[in-house]
Amino acid sequence: MKNRQFGPKGWTPERIGSLAGKSYVITGANAGAGFEAARTFLSKGAKVVMLNRSREKSTAAIAALKEEFGANADVSFIAMDLAVLESVRQAAAQVLSQVPQIDALICNAAIAQVAKQEITVDGFESQLGVNHFGHFLLCGLLFDRIDASKGRIVVVGSNAYKMGLKKIQFDDLNFDKNYTAWNSYAQSKLAQMMFAFELQRRVRAAGRSVEVQVCHPGASRTSLEDSFGLRDRIIWGVLKWIIAQPAEKGAWPEVMCATQEGLTPETLYGPTKRAETVGAIDACRLDEVALNREMAEKLWTVSEQKTALSWAP
Repeated sequence: MKNRQFGPKGWTPERIGSLAGKSYVITGANAGAGFEAARTFLSKGAKVVMLNRSREKSTAAIAALKEEFGANADVSFIAMDLAVLESVRQAAAQVLSQVPQIDALICNAAIAQVAKQEITVDGFESQLGVNHFGHFLLCGLLFDRIDASKGRIVVVGSNAYKMGLKKIQFDDLNFDKNYTAWNSYAQSKLAQMMFAFELQRRVRAAGRSVEVQVCHPGASRTSLEDSFGLRDRIIWGVLKWIIAQPAEKGAWPEVMCATQEGLTPETLYGPTKRAETVGAIDACRLDEVALNREMAEKLWTVSEQKTALSWAP
């Protein structure tokens, strides 16, 4: 792609000024890109609220951040398991009681390449449940607070969205008939991105204040492979040191989408080099499947039904 918005070097955190008085809520922030995003926000004076599953890992992450930025660093943790809708509801209620302003909700947490089909307590294939349905519910429950803050929702997608089957398999969302780790993961990331672009359209039509942006981290050395099957974990364990970038750079697209002015709708931001796995951060090619309105509207309806949350931006 030509006409890069941020020049040959792309976007970097050097473009961020002071974030004092800003509050950022990040899912999956105790490691990897989410942790690195938290580091960047804290370094600029912002408040960070982590929504993580592990209390132990969150406590360790907060201790590391306070050691780096000082005991007064404003970072806290609320327990949330995206695989359990009731946990998402409880966490959202805590956020609403404790965080009066949300400048950005960053939907960063994800699981990937789950080797064998796993079903959540709510009856969803685990990757679709965690990556899409859990985040859909969280966004809906926090939407009015984000809107009142004139804040943003950042959805961290993946280039896997344009691989796999390149569709939402409405007749078999859980892949009961033919489960593969790759196809189910690709569907979950496509669902996330379709939801985000549909939310963009609905927000615009309703004249609301929330800005929605979509990004992908490229190939980054994060903890995402913790959910991989053994074979994929071994393969990626070798490849990530050859082809992937550090987690810090993997966090740059989500930090940019949470802070940068002048970003455009119906755009995917992320690394732009080497098949969009690494390199300068800017707008990437967007496969038209992510903008399929008919499929996105159906997905929205199904998501409302599955999460028992009807919401109109």
